[in-house]
Amino acid sequence: MPYSKEFFDLQVRFARAVARLIGMPLERALLDYTNLYVRFGLGRAFDQGHPTWRQYIDGLSQAADMVDWTYRFYLTRAEDALAKSTTIPFGCFSYVMQDAGCVRIHFHNAEPTTVSPLSIDRLPARLGELCSLLQHVKCNQEDATRVVGTSWLYNLRAYRRCFPEGYVASATVAESKFRNMPLWGQFLDRHGLVRKGTAEDFKHRLSNITNIQDLASSFPVQALAVEAPIALFFSFYGLEGDSRMAALRTDE
Repeated sequence: MPYSKEFFDLQVRFARAVARLIGMPLERALLDYTNLYVRFGLGRAFDQGHPTWRQYIDGLSQAADMVDWTYRFYLTRAEDALAKSTTIPFGCFSYVMQDAGCVRIHFHNAEPTTVSPLSIDRLPARLGELCSLLQHVKCNQEDATRVVGTSWLYNLRAYRRCFPEGYVASATVAESKFRNMPLWGQFLDRHGLVRKGTAEDFKHRLSNITNIQDLASSFPVQALAVEAPIALFFSFYGLEGDSRMAALRTDE
């Protein structure tokens, strides 16, 4: 799902505000305070010397419209970025191994555009997807001992009800996530379009920021980090014992 031009406008706007506020070069603010590097499919090394990043920055210096150039550059990279994804998908959820012992869960909307993925009617499907995901982990990632996640979605009861209570109860504000989609994703609806009310709130808050320490407060909600032992998940989704157990709680 491609993201809208307005989504990139918000990020460029934020980077420009950061650059003015702390006297940082705009190039550096775009690297450190936006999700652009990741959206361009460049990984998470955030190497300012990366040839593709340099191509973007060089074009930016010549562009009449900074946002237009950023969006057009993103469109040329979007398909390649998707192809490089290392996540293992299960419907709306996917996971990556952060390290041998740590499973990191991600969410993306895989439902038709007319369906709300976190509605109560779709809860059985979401629980089934997570059960399948954890069953895959149990069969294929023998050293996994814990599950982690970071997202603004953990602020929503509709999302939290998909997970064990002990997992969501561990939530703490994730610091310094300006580069990451778990923070920026709050501006997008399920069609990849910007939520106008949320965006306007952000712009208003940003216009009143005078201190670098207050930058995070310009975002309407914060990204939350959660973590719990993987055994808690196996118990919650009915996967204790035989790792090949296929009884999904939601199919009963």
